[in-house]
Amino acid sequence: MCIQEQLKSQHSHLVIQQLLGHLDANSKSSATVRSGIVVVLSDSAVIEASGSVGPTVLEVFNTLLKQLRLSVDYELTGSCDPYDNNTTTRDEEKQLQEAVIKTIGSFANTLPIYQRSEVMLFIMGKIPVPGIYPALGSPNTGFEGSRMIQVMLLKSLLQVTECYESSNMLTALPSSFLEPLLSCTLMEDPDIRLLVLSILISLIDRHQNTHKFTLLSILADISVLKLKVDKCSRQDNLFMKKNGQRLYRHIFVACLEENSGRSHYEALFSLLALLSVELANEEVVVDLIRLALALQDLALTNDERLSVYNRCAVHALSAAYLSLISQLTTVPAFCQHIHEVIELRQKEVPYLLPEDIFTDPPRIPESLERAEGVVLFQQCKIAEVLGGSGYNIDRLNTPYTPQITDEDRLSRRKSIVDIISMQIDMDPRYSPESQQKSPAEQITFETLKNAMADSANDEEQQKEKRRLLVERFQTAPFEDLAAHCGAKSSLLQSKLDQIFQLTIRPPPSPSGSASQGQTPSRSVPVYEMKFPDLCVY
Repeated sequence: MCIQEQLKSQHSHLVIQQLLGHLDANSKSSATVRSGIVVVLSDSAVIEASGSVGPTVLEVFNTLLKQLRLSVDYELTGSCDPYDNNTTTRDEEKQLQEAVIKTIGSFANTLPIYQRSEVMLFIMGKIPVPGIYPALGSPNTGFEGSRMIQVMLLKSLLQVTECYESSNMLTALPSSFLEPLLSCTLMEDPDIRLLVLSILISLIDRHQNTHKFTLLSILADISVLKLKVDKCSRQDNLFMKKNGQRLYRHIFVACLEENSGRSHYEALFSLLALLSVELANEEVVVDLIRLALALQDLALTNDERLSVYNRCAVHALSAAYLSLISQLTTVPAFCQHIHEVIELRQKEVPYLLPEDIFTDPPRIPESLERAEGVVLFQQCKIAEVLGGSGYNIDRLNTPYTPQITDEDRLSRRKSIVDIISMQIDMDPRYSPESQQKSPAEQITFETLKNAMADSANDEEQQKEKRRLLVERFQTAPFEDLAAHCGAKSSLLQSKLDQIFQLTIRPPPSPSGSASQGQTPSRSVPVYEMKFPDLCVY
């Protein structure tokens, strides 16, 4: 018999309350004990849907997220309670973490839509994002602890989004949620980036089309996929108008990652396909085609950061998406061009298609020098054929160039060394603008030679300054660092006092000027006036 049938509805909430308290009380118990309590809590999640008054929604999720954080600390330190010699193992803590994540999904599944949105924002606020939210790892676990907490919380967030259904993307992906989520796509950890892509796919896919988008089968006839497509609503158009460029930029930047694997490219293709099916209007279609062509150009560049496999994978991703979008637009000339290029690739450069690169093992060439000419999709040709069907030809002829912002650099800062380096970069004393321009002089070979030598010396000096500064922060006593910072604070305060003296002036006298022979009385500045207590709030 189910739990809710055994208890009276007016007392059912006590079960949740008691279990949460019991879990908190056993926070330092063995992983087996904590797992048992969490499993019972998961089975009791249906009580929360009965409408009885009990613990708040955020109280439940806060307790569960707290257990995740403690479990990560225990896993890395190997002890639940160092004072009681209570040891634990990695496997036991992994089982507990899986149980907690499953329980989060069970509770989220019982909530109405608006409360699931609150829970998503709540969990997102707990995820440590460099430059936005602080690290959550304890001093004993450090960066690895923060990374593991990020993974656990993103898995929990994925559990909530999988049972979230909303027809309005403005509600499903508000800026307060989307911005920190996209920042996670810029992290170096491939597991974190893949989880973020899965969360985005889960929220955007409102007609369960994701499982139909596979890179190995997408080059076939699209009619066999039986896609469910609705007309893009006004709210969806507003969402893409507001966030479209941000999504495109993060997809482009994600393709620059050298440690991406097959699963990442499949997720990126699913995201591109879902944007085309769920949120596309004419402007979005044009931008997505431009993005796909920009990815082709990215794969053509001889960037040392990208391996031959990565470049082939980006080529295959671009080809698969252009094949999909050409069939969705149903413009015959567009479809013909894409089909012709794919046929030529199958004969001459098959490693630029999903069938060769996304196999085990992938068939990778030694170089990509043959990837040119007729085996590439031509932007001018695509613009010509789509322009004849009413699409914006000027926009199609404009190459997509994403603007790389400071967010890309900031999201990758992991250590105090990186932070100090960033502070040096931002110091106006070291900025190019602070250097006075030398007067114009005649440029000769000797001048260029000296300039190159000076540039090399300046670079060495900058490196030496950074090394000394990093070494100072790592080795200097705390008292010396505190005194150094205190001196800077005193200097700042003195400068502020001077500014106040210059900017805050006494009000003019009513007569406009002091009468002759009289000494004008000193007006008291506002910040020195003494007001009666009743006038002070």
